[in-house]
Amino acid sequence: GLPGAGATMRTVINANSGGKTKISGVIAGLFLLVVLLGLGSLVGNIPNAVLAGILITVGIGIIDYKGLRHFKDMPRSDQAVLIIVFLLTVFVDLLIAVAAGMVLSSLLFMKKIADVAEEGVDTAPLSDFAREIPWGDEGDIIKKVGHKIYIKHLNGPLFFGFAARFNEMIKALPEIEVVIIRLDRVPYVDQSGLYALEDAIQDLHDLNVAVVFTGVHGQPETIMRSIKMIPNLVPEEHCFEDFSGCTTWLNTYLNRGDVKNISQEQINAKGNLR
Repeated sequence: GLPGAGATMRTVINANSGGKTKISGVIAGLFLLVVLLGLGSLVGNIPNAVLAGILITVGIGIIDYKGLRHFKDMPRSDQAVLIIVFLLTVFVDLLIAVAAGMVLSSLLFMKKIADVAEEGVDTAPLSDFAREIPWGDEGDIIKKVGHKIYIKHLNGPLFFGFAARFNEMIKALPEIEVVIIRLDRVPYVDQSGLYALEDAIQDLHDLNVAVVFTGVHGQPETIMRSIKMIPNLVPEEHCFEDFSGCTTWLNTYLNRGDVKNISQEQINAKGNLR
C-alpha cells in the first residue's frame, strides 16, 4: 500500500530535495522513528489523497524517459522485465514490484554472463578452431599437439548459469588425451559451478582423459581445496601456476606412449633374435 511505497521512495525524495550526504538519510530515519514513537496519531490525520499526490509526483520524477524512448530497441528480456515491474507496481504493490524486478534482473544478468563466457567456444580439437585466439603465452602449441589436447579458456566467474553449458561442452569433446582448464581469469566460483566442474572432470577421467589446471588462485583455489577437488580429482602435479610449466609437463606426458611403444618393440626384437 501507500505507506510501504512511501518508505521505498524515501531515498528518492531525499535526493530530489537536495540531500547529498548520508546525514539526510539519518535525519529521515530519525523523523520516522519519532513518528512511530509519538507522532503517529498526527500523521494519521493526513488524507491518503495527499499522500497519493506526493507519491505520484515523486513517481513521475523518477521515470527514466530516455529508457522509454529506446524501449523498442531494448533486448526482449529487458522489455519483459520492464513491463512486468510496471504492471506489478500499478496493480499489486511497489515493494513486490521492486523485489520481482531485482530477482528477474539478477537471473537475466547471470544468463548473459554465461552466454558471454561461452561465446566463441567450439567443441573440436584445438587445431580445428584456431580462430578462438589462443592466449598470448600459448605459443605454437596448437600446431604441435592440437589434435591431442583441448584448452578451455574460462573468463569471469563460474556459477550455475554456466554449469549446464559447461557439462554439455565437455560431453561433446572429441577424442583427446588432455584437457587443460585455464583459470587465470576466474575470480570466483560458486557452489553449483564448482559441482558442475567436478562432474565434468569425473566424466573426463572415466574417458581416460587427463585434466590439468593452470592459473588457479584466490577464492577458486580455496574452495576447490576445501572439497578436496585438489588433490583428489586434480593432483598437485597437474596444477600449474602458469602455462609455461604446463607446457613442460605436457611434452613429457604426451610422449609417454612413444616411449612405451619403443620399449615393446625392443622386447619383441630381442625375442625374435632368440
